[in-house]
Amino acid sequence: MLALNVASEVLESFRIVDASLTQTLNNIKRKNDQIYGAFDAAYISNPAKVKEWKDKADQVNKRTTDLITQIKDLKEQLALASGGIPLKQAQAEGASLVSGEPFLVNSKGDTILIKKEDDLNTPSEIMIKQKKANDLKNSINGYRDFLASFMENGSPLSENIIKQLDTSDPKINLKEGGEKKSWESLHFENKPLIAVITLLSKMQIDIENAETNVISSLFSQIDAASFKFNRLGARILATSTYVLQGDQFEAEIFLAAEDTTQQPEIFVGNTKLTMRDGKGIYKVPASQVGTFKWGGLIKYKNPEGNINSYPFQGEYQVGKPSATVSPTKMNVMYIGIANPIKISVPGAASENLVVTLNNGRIEKAGDDYLAYPSKLDATGKSTTISVSIRSGSELRPMGSMDFRVKEVPPPLATIGGKNGGNLKKEELLAEDGLFADLKDFDFDLKFKVTQFDVNISGTYVKTYSSKDNKFTSEQKDQFGKLTQGSIIFIDNIMAKGDDGQPARPLSPISFKIR
Repeated sequence: MLALNVASEVLESFRIVDASLTQTLNNIKRKNDQIYGAFDAAYISNPAKVKEWKDKADQVNKRTTDLITQIKDLKEQLALASGGIPLKQAQAEGASLVSGEPFLVNSKGDTILIKKEDDLNTPSEIMIKQKKANDLKNSINGYRDFLASFMENGSPLSENIIKQLDTSDPKINLKEGGEKKSWESLHFENKPLIAVITLLSKMQIDIENAETNVISSLFSQIDAASFKFNRLGARILATSTYVLQGDQFEAEIFLAAEDTTQQPEIFVGNTKLTMRDGKGIYKVPASQVGTFKWGGLIKYKNPEGNINSYPFQGEYQVGKPSATVSPTKMNVMYIGIANPIKISVPGAASENLVVTLNNGRIEKAGDDYLAYPSKLDATGKSTTISVSIRSGSELRPMGSMDFRVKEVPPPLATIGGKNGGNLKKEELLAEDGLFADLKDFDFDLKFKVTQFDVNISGTYVKTYSSKDNKFTSEQKDQFGKLTQGSIIFIDNIMAKGDDGQPARPLSPISFKIR
């Protein structure tokens, strides 16, 4: 399993975003409940007229509830599998919910405390290896097709739902080697737990928004043929109500029942919108982080020739860009070797990432990156990996992370795997030479001894030298004359590694013959 170090600021940003998304989800749910309540009231007033549309709305309600429950259950499974515990259990054990502590509410209304926000392995195990992401994708596809069946093929509402609930695989980028990446891998593989939960919350919002659009359209059909009674309402279709800072929020505003013989006038504030196929197109730069409310009027001429005004309002969220930069081996980089780094930006395809290293170079290697620092930086003040997203001809910064750069630690000189102590004479004679072992180091790096001196005690000390890692014939002859209690001391040891750095001295070792 891979070790992951995610900056606490990144985890905190995901907590804030998920809390905001949860609030937005509750607001959308209340709005949908009001629409379903309007269906109930209309049905009591005129069952014959309303039944067809209420039956369809009830079907949408059930399918939406089933899919939302599936996502909530998936969140609960992820949280519990990574060490989370139900709040009731925590309270029974004397604990309580701490302010700012991440949590989620399952489909039964129970609170689950999230304990390992930076857990990378559990989401990958459940979503990818156990194919829960594939199951979710199939459910979303089925739900999307179900909603589209209520809409006219090719209509703005149908196209918006297809775009909103798109689960297609990202396009292959030939410049990046033509590697194919799936929707499941893009969204859930090697992502921190809190990022996956946040992404699932966003999917819930997209699903609830799609439900809003469909049931609003169904409700408008009750009186669509009776426009003279002024039962038309304004509708907003946004590609997403959550966008990244620096990106652009886009929405379409139109009347649910459209008269193709005349165009409405649509205003946001005092600005009249440009019309496209009967719809007003509203665009505004997302330059600041936060939740933004907006609204306006649709002016339309009724059959009697009078101008009726239909107010509308909406809101969207702008989140701060964030990138996850994670060393897969340790929390430092080492000079002279390839340091594997995992880099991702939630919701962004890897082929659109631009990654730079200001101390050395960094290059793409499959799904990951390899960093090659050029200078030592023990304090981590001069080594930064920066991540941007390519958007058209522009680059949008998404975050950065500082690293320390150290030398590879020196290996230990060994004979027969031992670094000193007692050694049998026959064990010594069975060995060919001196070896350099790099113990407890996560990288596959090899060292080879290039020289050493053997000092043998007796009536006087004499030194026997070797110019490589092998025992010389003279050294072996002396080993054959050793007696119990003899001491051999090996120093002047030099070893060179495949990190490209000069040969370095190793600590002396000594053995007592027994």
